[in-house]
Amino acid sequence: MSKRFLLSGLAALPLAAAAATLAWAAWSPVTSADRDEVFEIPKGTWARRMAGDKVEILPNEVRLTLGVKDVLVLRNRDDVPQVFGPVLMMPGQSFRLPFATASSYQFACTAHASGQMTVTVVEAPATVWERLAWRKREFMASRGWT
Repeated sequence: MSKRFLLSGLAALPLAAAAATLAWAAWSPVTSADRDEVFEIPKGTWARRMAGDKVEILPNEVRLTLGVKDVLVLRNRDDVPQVFGPVLMMPGQSFRLPFATASSYQFACTAHASGQMTVTVVEAPATVWERLAWRKREFMASRGWT
């Protein structure tokens, strides 16, 4: 076997690995071991806000995917009660809200400076291109590149 052939074969390995990863991302179903998307309101949030600190602990919009991550969980670790929609969460309490319909939902939320939070629930990606776009969006969001 010539050196040239061996080197060209080694150069093809990264390309083959990239093709295999792309094929997996496109055809593999989107799943999650845990359907909960958990957010915590840290201790001292209310006190910091009352002291004039611009506290942004929760995103203004939470995106959930039906069948993958479709249960919103809020944990109140603060010293004061927090309101989310019609629910009053006492210190130490959690609130679980499962979603069954894709839509955009507006909630009153005392953990936000604006007093509002949007929960956008989307359908699970069904096609090859939707799965690729979903995985790209999730990858970028996980690194704060959105």
